[in-house]
Amino acid sequence: MRRFLIGERSFEEESNEFQAILPRAYEQGLRPHCQCKEPPVPMYIAQLEGQHFVKRMPLSGRDHDPACPSYDPPYELSGLGPLIGNAIQVDANGRAIVKIDFSMTKKGPRAATSQSAGPSERAIRSEPQKLSLRAMLHYLWEMGELTEWRSSWAGKRGWGRVRTSLMNAASQMTTRGGQLSDMLFVPETFRQEDKEAIAARRATALAGAQASGTGPRKLMIAVAEVKAFIPARVGHRIALRHLPFPLMLEHEAWKRLNAKYETELELWRSNDELHLVMIATFGISASGVAAVEEVAMMVVNENWIPFDSVHERYLLEKLAALRRKFVKGLRFNLPQEQPIVSVTLPEKRPSPVAMFIIPTGASGDYQRALAEMIEARPEMIPWIWCIAEGDMPQLP
Repeated sequence: MRRFLIGERSFEEESNEFQAILPRAYEQGLRPHCQCKEPPVPMYIAQLEGQHFVKRMPLSGRDHDPACPSYDPPYELSGLGPLIGNAIQVDANGRAIVKIDFSMTKKGPRAATSQSAGPSERAIRSEPQKLSLRAMLHYLWEMGELTEWRSSWAGKRGWGRVRTSLMNAASQMTTRGGQLSDMLFVPETFRQEDKEAIAARRATALAGAQASGTGPRKLMIAVAEVKAFIPARVGHRIALRHLPFPLMLEHEAWKRLNAKYETELELWRSNDELHLVMIATFGISASGVAAVEEVAMMVVNENWIPFDSVHERYLLEKLAALRRKFVKGLRFNLPQEQPIVSVTLPEKRPSPVAMFIIPTGASGDYQRALAEMIEARPEMIPWIWCIAEGDMPQLP
């Protein structure tokens, strides 16, 4: 059980006294310190919908002890590494300043802007200076601690918990001079008994995407689970869970979306237990129609852990049966041709384990980059599954 230092007093995380002091500490701007190491590691208190949570500071996960629930593997092992200090910077207050590589305004006719919804190189290239839309989704997932899993959490992570984690993460980020949480819309879990209150909060949250007057129109970012793609008179409607209206997508953008996310869509359609998560910039016209400008997607398993292939999903299934924590690595801006850690087992003794999956047909450059990555982290034990060689090796 974790212990936190607030002021000069130490508290056990699950104690009633600690839970009682969190709201007051939040109001006074006090910062908890995790006592997993000496000196203790600073954290922060987040508030959302009347609840208070202790969260790790941006990019501070590796400062914690590997046995601590707040530990995060070295970011150099994932696609986050090239972004640190470039696209992502942490200020003196511990807030992450992110530079984004997608527009938050719409100018001119839709035909001129819908190109960004397709498989352009801009959205997938390895660009350390700014976050692509996909990288923004990965960063929200990472900072929301949604890449982490313990088997004891089974059945306890639904969309409500996912939404809370995403909004908490966004509250610690700024971009283009504004707080990301003010630009981010994540639909609430629908509850019939709270229908009117949810609708009122949704209208308030979407005010920033509503067209008004002339000139460039501000856009917002939506993160939601896709329920279905429905053919429309022109293009498609994207039906989202917990949202009573669809987002419109033009025909050409729909064709490019299918080409770019063929793998994700194939995986999602193959199993009803999987979820397809969408991130999109969008605006709402004066007539009230919501339309996508740019979109990215990722597929996640029943525990909301992202994966890229059936092999990764199989590994996640096997690890979920173990009574220990694991952390999923994400690509951010990196293409498939570059290696990343698939999963980390931070609590494994005598050293944390970095798990890699080598895809069939991996090039010599891929193999060399992987060897360099492993050599650079001697404190971690590598586990490698080469798909071309057959069945998954024994788990560590």
